[in-house]
Amino acid sequence: MSGGWLWWAQVVFIGYFLALNGGYLALNLLSMASLRGYMRQRSALGDEAPYLGVEPPISLLVPGYNEEATIRTSVRSMLQLQYPDFEVVVINDGSRDRTLEVLREEFELVPHPEPMRRTLEHKPIRVVYRSRRYANLRVIDKDNGGKADALNAGINAARHTLFCAVDADSILQRDSLLRVVQPFLEDERTVAAGGTVRLANGSEVRGGFLVRAGLPRNWVARFQIVEYLRAFLLGRLGWSPLNAVLIISGAFGLFNRERVLAVGGYSTTTVGEDMELVVRLHRWHRERRIPYRIRYLPDPICWTEAPEDLVTLGRQRSRWQRGLAESLTRHARLALSPRAGAAGLLAWPFMAVFEWIGPLVELAGYVVMLGGFALGVVSPAALIVFLLVAIGMGILLSVNGLLLETLSFRVYARKRDMLLMFAMAVLENLGYRQLNTLWRCRGMWQWFSRRKHYWGVMRRSGKWGQ
Repeated sequence: MSGGWLWWAQVVFIGYFLALNGGYLALNLLSMASLRGYMRQRSALGDEAPYLGVEPPISLLVPGYNEEATIRTSVRSMLQLQYPDFEVVVINDGSRDRTLEVLREEFELVPHPEPMRRTLEHKPIRVVYRSRRYANLRVIDKDNGGKADALNAGINAARHTLFCAVDADSILQRDSLLRVVQPFLEDERTVAAGGTVRLANGSEVRGGFLVRAGLPRNWVARFQIVEYLRAFLLGRLGWSPLNAVLIISGAFGLFNRERVLAVGGYSTTTVGEDMELVVRLHRWHRERRIPYRIRYLPDPICWTEAPEDLVTLGRQRSRWQRGLAESLTRHARLALSPRAGAAGLLAWPFMAVFEWIGPLVELAGYVVMLGGFALGVVSPAALIVFLLVAIGMGILLSVNGLLLETLSFRVYARKRDMLLMFAMAVLENLGYRQLNTLWRCRGMWQWFSRRKHYWGVMRRSGKWGQ
């Protein structure tokens, strides 16, 4: 590489990281303004979630595949939620472990033949069960077809106009439904709302509810706690006021059932069915000029279990990256439409440049700058500037995410936990983040080579599911 090309390469990589971290800092400012208004509104209503008596009924859809370790605790917690009218529909997607047996034993299931709508296509249903103990619990046992296929079966079976998709390895905060339904009560244009997903590793769970948030001993899980806080409190909260939220986590999201049916339900041909549905909802409403709102709220909380080993985590991150690539490329017209709005003009390009192709640029930057320095063709000054914008600003973003958490909800009350998390915010940029970049590059390759996808199997400890 000639000296001129090398100089331009350094400029490009340093400029890219400046733009990447500058973009997230701008989102940080939006998040702070949004969170301030939200906390003021919450303070006026009091700490308790508002109960107005006009909340619409909700169908909780819980797709599960090989969830015997946590399904009992998850379903039990959902049945005790603080909400006036809801049903729980568990969809057992052909599990090969004891998931169905655990459900039968715990909730006294009996076969309950009932006519099923077939608005959305899905794999055949074997048996529908109802619980003798809980009138609002049904279990659908079907052939394996993947998470999206299971959710489509659940949408067909849902009895209410709003449905809430919840992962089977998750437990909801008791007032989560009361909080996540608020956008639907405040604005009739709302078609979807997502809450915050936090990690339950290291926390204390009793009777199906998380009673004390704590940090795990496992370092892989600790890094992910900081990562989740940054992703939700910076990424999604910043986009929400612009009506440009492109991702509602598959672990916890509330949707208008009719609008989801109108766009064809969940796609079964992607591994990122949660993001793909939200991007498709944006595009469908934009192209038809139908007013709509998609919101993110910071305090309806869903607790889930993070992988604690690198193999499972790497597989999960590769799958997420592939799902991101599929969602953005399928709906590139959203960015090109004259009616794109902030979702198409700002969020789509931002995600494409910094999240979709970002890992490739980051990896190339590390290779060129560190390799060039080792060979003596990159100066120490250029390397220091690169590390400052690539790693130093990354640390700043992570610390900002924790500050937002500290100034608002303070879920982790113990000082020792907060200090440890600030240490994690620094350390995660020194190895963990770069490892994540490699996994995401692998996801890009899987997307590019169009490898067949499967329902993700995650190794779980099941500690809080006992």
